[in-house]
Amino acid sequence: MRLKLVPQETSFDFFTRWRLWLGISGVLIVLALVSFMVRGLNYGIDFRGGTTIRTESAQTVDVAEYRAALDELGLGDVTISEVFDPSFGPGKNVAMVRIQAQDEQEAVTPQVIAQVEAALQQVSPDIKFISVESVGPKVSGELIQTAILAVGLALAAVLVYIWLRFEWQFAAGAVLALAHDVILTIGVFSELQIRFDLAIIAALLTIVGYSLNDTVVVFDRVRENLRKYKTKPLAEVMNLSINETLSRTVMTSVTTLLALLSLYFLGGDVIRGFVFAMIWGVIVGTYSSVFIASTIVLWLGIKRDWSKPDKTGGNQFANVDA
Repeated sequence: MRLKLVPQETSFDFFTRWRLWLGISGVLIVLALVSFMVRGLNYGIDFRGGTTIRTESAQTVDVAEYRAALDELGLGDVTISEVFDPSFGPGKNVAMVRIQAQDEQEAVTPQVIAQVEAALQQVSPDIKFISVESVGPKVSGELIQTAILAVGLALAAVLVYIWLRFEWQFAAGAVLALAHDVILTIGVFSELQIRFDLAIIAALLTIVGYSLNDTVVVFDRVRENLRKYKTKPLAEVMNLSINETLSRTVMTSVTTLLALLSLYFLGGDVIRGFVFAMIWGVIVGTYSSVFIASTIVLWLGIKRDWSKPDKTGGNQFANVDA
């Protein structure tokens, strides 16, 4: 007997309360923007500047012990991660210690670096400090601009792709839904003051791709059903399409969340921010694909001239049982 998270055939009406869904999303977006303007983001070393120290020792790297030793120095944002490489021998244990810039200085001072080295030598007496590299505020500012440009270009590419594949109404719905997901994710990081670094930018771009995948599956089925039911009202066709793809959407989201939750609780502190962004992104991405993107398309309306056959419409995986 197969497990089904959602019945194979459903008949939910997703547009009865479309004003409510748009209203909730509008309020959340306003709150996210207010939080961003008032509280800002808790930028990590990538965006704030700092120093990276690469260490090597014969003793196994214990991130918890390293962190406990450095917490006493009161250096602010310190990131510690173990480096894995197949070329490393059994007695070569490498770690990266990243320390934020202190008091708006270009880099961590030699005195602070000496304190860090002394603290780590208490944990591992044979530790060696292979390299020390610094990132100044100017470089960090350029990284922020590059990150914003990357997200903006991704949204623009999605707009062009959906516009060429479907109609401009679909493109508008998809891009607004993606912008909704990105803004809410940034808002959560601002409100909870979770460290925001380059890994979170990677998570945002991954969220864009994940949410777009769900949205395109729904839009593909909408286009197919518009050709099939030419006299049905648009709202009925879109309801039917979402119900037909709901099983696939829920199965994809749940299985993805199971993997992400395992990484969140078992993956350690290094990837926890990235995984949290992905978990939140999967939730809001699934919500926006069903309630936001489709509602915007319904509000804008679609032309109903489907005289030419569509040889590429539909999605053969849309009816996977959940």
